[in-house]
Amino acid sequence: MFKRDWNRRTCAKRGHTTYAPTEPEFRARLHAATAMGDAWRCLRCGDFALGAPHGDGPAAQAPLVPRGKALRELFVLRFLAAERLFRALIGLLAAWAVWKFANSQDAMRDLFEHDLTVLKPVADHFHYDLEHASVVDTIRKTFDYKKSTLGFVALGVALYSAIEGVEGVGLWLNKRWAEYLAVVATGVFLAPEGYELSHHATAVKIVTTAINVLAVLWILLSKRLFGLRGGFAAFEAERHSASLLEVETMAAPAHAGVTQ
Repeated sequence: MFKRDWNRRTCAKRGHTTYAPTEPEFRARLHAATAMGDAWRCLRCGDFALGAPHGDGPAAQAPLVPRGKALRELFVLRFLAAERLFRALIGLLAAWAVWKFANSQDAMRDLFEHDLTVLKPVADHFHYDLEHASVVDTIRKTFDYKKSTLGFVALGVALYSAIEGVEGVGLWLNKRWAEYLAVVATGVFLAPEGYELSHHATAVKIVTTAINVLAVLWILLSKRLFGLRGGFAAFEAERHSASLLEVETMAAPAHAGVTQ
């Protein structure tokens, strides 16, 4: 079965990430002299790339490049980030629409009633009671909302969208605080979502709620939040254990012992 190599796939899109450690024993394991010049081993995919390294210094200061499982998790995290940013954009547009509506209720009421009068002959022709239609009654009720109430609604939607935006940016940048924010913010709204589903379930609501539940569980377990699966210490140990340079660092003494 074909297995996707996320490391090489990422390097093909973004280029290799190379580093030259100052320690001779580590430097020798990441460097190769070729007929075309010096080549350095990529910290992500492990292939050698011609040219000068992108950075140098002590091995302890080398960038921790996501690879393997960590790289796959980063793809999932960025998918969630893109979804949060999209929701934030839609929410801000909705908040702006509510605010505009609150500041022009009378004009919009007059426009709506005028359009309703124009459409009434057509509705009568098809024997449709436009005047008492449920959608018309719902729209008319919105015109009766106080301007202050609509203002609070617009503010609430804007604040929620801002949280979603901050969460999305943080997840895209792979920040741990954003993972905690995503779990807490999403978890808070799962209860009302579940209550709404119990009264009026639609395919869209079911899928959205399922995605949110799976996202919370995945972030909690994979990122070891709130002390789960060993907590932050275990998460950092797992990340470092996948680092190519750290693997080579651990292997260098053993390799040197064998060749002597």
